[in-house]
Amino acid sequence: MENDIKAWLTDIKRSITEIYDFLPAEKNFSTFQQDLKTRKAVERNLEIIGEALNRILRVNPDIHITNSRRIVDTRNRIIHGYDTVSEEIIWSIVMKELPKLEGEIDRLLL
Repeated sequence: MENDIKAWLTDIKRSITEIYDFLPAEKNFSTFQQDLKTRKAVERNLEIIGEALNRILRVNPDIHITNSRRIVDTRNRIIHGYDTVSEEIIWSIVMKELPKLEGEIDRLLL
């Protein structure tokens, strides 16, 4: 695997870890919703994940990561359509999609 791709995969892994570290211990949506700093920190890490994946796909479009296009599109929406991003969507991504992505990244980094 190319060094750049490995570095970007590592960036994704680091961002996933940071998201989990930022979340409230009880993983309660209401607590998340009321914590502006946590919401912004999670959004920033989702941006990093999307950008790293975009770079990976430009270098090697054959690397398979489920929903890779949706991940990049989410990054673009957070950055460019920031006023249309709902807390519910971010929460859903973190709770449902991030664990799957983490497993795929772990397998690619082996």
